[in-house]
Amino acid sequence: MDNQWRAQFDAEVTFANGGGLRTDGFRLDVPGPDTADDELAALFVRHLGLLMVAEVRITGRTTIEEPHKGGRGVAARPGPEGSSRRLVELSHVVTDGMTTLPGWPAPRITEWLTREASRANYAPGTEFQVGRIDMIANTGTYVDTPAHRFADGADLAATGLERLADLPGVLVRVPAGTRAVDRLLLAPYEVAGHAVLLHTGWSAHFGTDRYGAPEAPYLTGDGARALVDAGAALVGIDSINIDDMSPAAAGERPAHSALLAAGVPVVEHLTGLDALPPTGFRFTAAPPMVAGMGTFPVRAFAVLDPT
Repeated sequence: MDNQWRAQFDAEVTFANGGGLRTDGFRLDVPGPDTADDELAALFVRHLGLLMVAEVRITGRTTIEEPHKGGRGVAARPGPEGSSRRLVELSHVVTDGMTTLPGWPAPRITEWLTREASRANYAPGTEFQVGRIDMIANTGTYVDTPAHRFADGADLAATGLERLADLPGVLVRVPAGTRAVDRLLLAPYEVAGHAVLLHTGWSAHFGTDRYGAPEAPYLTGDGARALVDAGAALVGIDSINIDDMSPAAAGERPAHSALLAAGVPVVEHLTGLDALPPTGFRFTAAPPMVAGMGTFPVRAFAVLDPT
């Protein structure tokens, strides 16, 4: 086990609203033997939950090699490998000129205010950068809300967080070579109140001509209706579209129509789903609250439960 350290010290505290207190021989967990006095003072204040502290004077300090006792100012030691919470990135990076949907405009990322230009506005040594991005809403990994499909549907601002954030997740691994995810393939899964993520593996082609090919996997209309009937909270896919994009589909969008009519958000262009377990994770894909828009990029991620 790695060495753990505690500081023993006297402390004299002065409060901004008057009065003070003194402790002698106080012991407190510290990150290491080289913890500075000002850091130790801050840990001391946080550990005791003191308010309106003006000054802490540390004297008589020694450092002791001793197991931690659980001070509030020092992070808990991690447990055995695999037992701590883990975050999994599920979004594509948005870059200047990238292709999300073939033939659709690419984002343009520039600077509205450069660091050099900002120096005229601030004190010497102070500078800022303000970026600018011009893009369509369907860029990168994004969420569709009902307003994307229906004129009277809820837009980004009207779609509640309970549909977008901290949802228990279910991962559906689609067999290799399967295009149509239908009701029978979904039947084994308990999806009520869950974010249902369809792992097709198609995200491996993102940014290439193959990504928009007619054989891209999709959710059938019957499969979408099954998820609605079963109470799914959100549905996501790591393919170019939740619907069939091939010429045979003739522009119909039954999966979008069924899900969004029921108020079920759709997240498209996910990636990294191979890192998720079948269950035991929570999913978030929350966009900004923009009124009047039905789609927008998200930072989609999963939180894996401790094991």
